[in-house]
Amino acid sequence: MREHFSLKDDDSGEYSIEVDPRETNLHTVQQLRSLGFNRISLGVQDFDPDVQKAVNRLQSEAQTFAVLKAARDEGFRSTNIDLIYGLPLQTVDSFNRTLDKILHVSPDRFSIFNYAHIPSRFKTQRQINDADLPSPEVKLAILQTVGQRLVDAGYVYIGMDHFAKPDDELAIAQRQGLLHRNFQGYSTHSDCDLIGLGITSIGRVGDAYSQNVKDLESYDQLINLGKLPVFKGVELNEDDKLRRAVIMQLICHFELSFTAIEQAYTINFSEYFAEELKALAPMQTDGLCTVNADGIQVLPVGRLLIRNICMVFDRYLAQKQQQFSRVI
Repeated sequence: MREHFSLKDDDSGEYSIEVDPRETNLHTVQQLRSLGFNRISLGVQDFDPDVQKAVNRLQSEAQTFAVLKAARDEGFRSTNIDLIYGLPLQTVDSFNRTLDKILHVSPDRFSIFNYAHIPSRFKTQRQINDADLPSPEVKLAILQTVGQRLVDAGYVYIGMDHFAKPDDELAIAQRQGLLHRNFQGYSTHSDCDLIGLGITSIGRVGDAYSQNVKDLESYDQLINLGKLPVFKGVELNEDDKLRRAVIMQLICHFELSFTAIEQAYTINFSEYFAEELKALAPMQTDGLCTVNADGIQVLPVGRLLIRNICMVFDRYLAQKQQQFSRVI
């Protein structure tokens, strides 16, 4: 990477990597740090032994926390823990026990993801018994409990699945109105090009998004021919860019000024998004948001369900709904 890109050598850049604690040891952590990585994310999912057996991912607390300690000892300046709710056999109580153990080691960030059950697309998910999956009510209860517990523990809700300590760069950027989100997650960087390397990875240059081929053999062949290993892409039109700006503002800052969008895109918001504003009415009734002549304000309850609010402005969602897992 350093041969082809101008990477900073003074540790002021952000170089992040996600690791599987089951396959990571002290030597690996030391090597990653020596290469320049300074942020690390550990996949956990759940510590409950029954849940781990149900998803065929056996991972001990000792393994996980040894990697976390090694990362801190080696000078990684940010640590993140990934958890997943909605896994088979999970309950509010079982997830609370996992959360107890992780709060004790106090990572800098939490990512709390909703399990996406799409067995038609992922073969390994066909081994999971659908009857063991928690109901939407239980999943929502887990999400609400996690949100409250992390806030009580001093973490800031950044948005859509992410929490961070108040002095974390994401939390600071959000307070300053500078938080950004791309298809990889929240970022402190402004809108910029992203280069996707390796199979299945997604990249964005300008207003074009592209995805690389999904198997290594095809990737190898295209690289050896001197070709970009891209198999599909899309170029955004003006409507796409407008909707992206609306969703970005809501998902990062939980509020939207109609005037700001109207001035930037030369539209009348209430006319252009008349159908979308109608679709928000039930969410207002449920106390998720308020809409007035000036804009949209996401209420505290609605912040945990910000994805649902943003989905209203996704023009393509109705066409692709059958491909997605349930939101809750």
